[in-house]
Amino acid sequence: MKLTVVGGGSTYTPELVDGFARLRDTLPIEELVLMDPAEDRLALVGGLSRRIFARQDHPGRITTTTDLDRAVDGADAVLLQLRVGGQAAREQDETWPLDCGCVGQETTGAGGLAKALRTVPVVLDIADRVRRTNPDAWIIDFTNPVGIVTRALLEAGHKAVGLCNVAIGLQRKFAALLGVEPPEVHLDHVGLNHLTWETGVRLGGPEAEDILPELLTDHGDTIASDLRLPPALLNSLGVIPSYYLRYYYAHDEVVRELGTKPSRAAEVAAMERELLTMYADPALDEKPELLAKRGGAYYSEAAVDLGAALLGGGGTPYQVVNAYNRGTLPFLPDDAVIEVQAAVGAKGASPLPVAPVDPLYAGLMANVTAYEHLALEAALHGGRTRVFQALLSHPLIGQYEYAEALTDRLIAHNREHLAWA
Repeated sequence: MKLTVVGGGSTYTPELVDGFARLRDTLPIEELVLMDPAEDRLALVGGLSRRIFARQDHPGRITTTTDLDRAVDGADAVLLQLRVGGQAAREQDETWPLDCGCVGQETTGAGGLAKALRTVPVVLDIADRVRRTNPDAWIIDFTNPVGIVTRALLEAGHKAVGLCNVAIGLQRKFAALLGVEPPEVHLDHVGLNHLTWETGVRLGGPEAEDILPELLTDHGDTIASDLRLPPALLNSLGVIPSYYLRYYYAHDEVVRELGTKPSRAAEVAAMERELLTMYADPALDEKPELLAKRGGAYYSEAAVDLGAALLGGGGTPYQVVNAYNRGTLPFLPDDAVIEVQAAVGAKGASPLPVAPVDPLYAGLMANVTAYEHLALEAALHGGRTRVFQALLSHPLIGQYEYAEALTDRLIAHNREHLAWA
């Protein structure tokens, strides 16, 4: 089996490689190709990755290349984890929206739209080249904003599934609180990428008894603290929102906080410099502890599980992924991309039935789905008017004066990545 990672020069790649090494019986990789245009980073990451495989006696080989066509040729699956514009672009996404009193974040709001505009054309070009060399290859998208990028891939007819680590992170957290093994925890996970709620928690599978009320009673304060939301809110909702919902439920509070500290992009950039120095040490043959602070916790386990299921080698029967709605949530269009539990196999991901969704969550999902449709139109076809309409439709913006100002800033900061600008 050949698996290619586009964006393989990321400092996070050793976490992914460690997962491939530890879980090699689940996903038996013969060749792992790390592709990245940044040759210097790729050399450091590739070197450590080979040492990790060697330390754990993995029989597969790891190759590195800056040549995309060579990287994807013959691949059974291609995993996308790229960041167009790097941390410098992320720094901008997280800062200029604050000028207008709006959240600055790399996957939602104005910053998220900027990232989508930069990313969608690049991802579609990569996917077209994958299809030319191996039309049977699966594309696993971890590139943010996952919902919009996955929808772009699916609309273009690619064999693609979107992946996020929010659900697996909550599964691991709940398992620890309950004193059980993570595979025992099944989440009733519903929403869009980075806009999800756990409406049920079950031990043993989708038909097991829902223990979410007991979880909130016994551990609500701990969960609320992790989410940085008041326990009273969780008690009122009766569900557990993802931490991304804090941008919606406490927008003004978050904006004030972001204006008083360095951006997350600046923190990550400093961390990456330190990690690359570590990776250059030829004696290092395991992922360093610092990597746990980089973000993307449990991504490797989720990627192995999804890859194994899609390629027919196993994997758990139900996984949280991003896939077409196709009637699962009747209040959304069929071609909306939703994030829910799905049965995953060689034919792709089929969402499991979802219980009726409370209007409190369905309304926000519908609003953000409309935004994602407009965002994709802007990413595919360009134009200031499309950018403005997408921003105006976003529930974190919603006022024409903000949308006008943010449109000008978005274009100014991203002109080099927007062919139409």
